[in-house]
Amino acid sequence: MKFGVLVFPGSNCDHDTYNVFDAVLKQPVTFLWHDSEDLQNCDAILVPGGFAYGDYLRTGALARFAPIMSSVKKFAAAGGPVMGICNGFQILCEAGLLPGALQRNAGLRYICKHVHLRTETAHSIFSSNLSKGDVLRMPIGHMEGNYFCDEATLAKLKRHDRIAFRYSTASGEITADANPNGSLENIAGVLNEGRNVLGMMPHPDRSSEQILGSTDGLRLFQSLAQSLANA
Repeated sequence: MKFGVLVFPGSNCDHDTYNVFDAVLKQPVTFLWHDSEDLQNCDAILVPGGFAYGDYLRTGALARFAPIMSSVKKFAAAGGPVMGICNGFQILCEAGLLPGALQRNAGLRYICKHVHLRTETAHSIFSSNLSKGDVLRMPIGHMEGNYFCDEATLAKLKRHDRIAFRYSTASGEITADANPNGSLENIAGVLNEGRNVLGMMPHPDRSSEQILGSTDGLRLFQSLAQSLANA
């Protein structure tokens, strides 16, 4: 079992994500450079947060054309697990691996704080260690985290149980006040049709060790590792 962490010019959470697998989960992990098409026989791909290519044009717009992304698309199409965090979520949407788009936050301000999110489905390789309704505490750090999709796409996400997480109160209530960025229906993360691609704005990589203030994010990475081990 081997994990790959993509690195773009401007990535700044690649080492955070790498550290979770290397130091915390004790799993083989490698960096994958944006200018290569070689996934190095990895069993799962992590697209980390940051500012890929400086977020020029718009977030993820340039990263989608990186050579490594052509390989990631083929990998995902074959059922390989791909997880995008923050800027990684934005890149996966731009690349067409996930539906919808991430717009500027309501209020047009960068937001960096801990939030709560409610688990909306346990039926994925990323959430098998969770139960529907579990509330997790993780940090966010973004300017363009306002998730949007059209009505038809939203209906499809709901119908097929593909909304992974929603922003909530600590007790799990979905309220306007719990929504930090204006995301449609408090959506914090979504899955693709095959349920093997996850994108989310909150940072499980920054909440996988107690020294960081929360270990809730580790449960997602444990789910992924355990699911692959049991496959």
